[in-house]
Amino acid sequence: MRLVLASKNPHKLREMAHILKELGLEVVLESEVGVDVDVEETGTTFLENAALKARAVMEASGMAAIADDSGLAVDALDGAPGVYSARYGSLKSDEARTAHLLEAMADVPAGKRSARFVCAIVCCLPDGREIRAQGSCEGEILFSPRGENGFGYDPVFYVPQLQKTFAEAGEGEKSAISHRGRALREFVNAWKETTTC
Repeated sequence: MRLVLASKNPHKLREMAHILKELGLEVVLESEVGVDVDVEETGTTFLENAALKARAVMEASGMAAIADDSGLAVDALDGAPGVYSARYGSLKSDEARTAHLLEAMADVPAGKRSARFVCAIVCCLPDGREIRAQGSCEGEILFSPRGENGFGYDPVFYVPQLQKTFAEAGEGEKSAISHRGRALREFVNAWKETTTC
């Protein structure tokens, strides 16, 4: 079965496709099925935004669609950037948003820089069913970026369990404990339960 990913992000496609192929699911970008949907993310939670995106792409394509909404929640910033992670500070690039985050946390001392990545996944099927899952990964925000892998805030998100940032971790290492990896594994279980009923 094919799922249309409600995203134009090839990083997300690669991560999702890797895990979901064990279900016999092929994940493709919107562009591969001739769909180009821009969804206004008006939800106040990651789950709400993921559902908005999946529903819109399912309706536009007539195919099952899967979407995730994910972001960084920093305790010292009262959960910001949260659902605004991809447009934090109204800045366009990952580097600019990361610099803005570090500036906002300039006075936050070590030991008070706890944060988590959160991911919500929603799959909308043409028959009206929805499958939902969530995952998170705890870490802390460094004072400066480290590593060349990953994207977004990965270079400043230090994971004590790995003793490195997400940007220093290999792809398999990261997906084993990442918010998206955990949400996808929860999704796999939910998919099995839903589609065998």
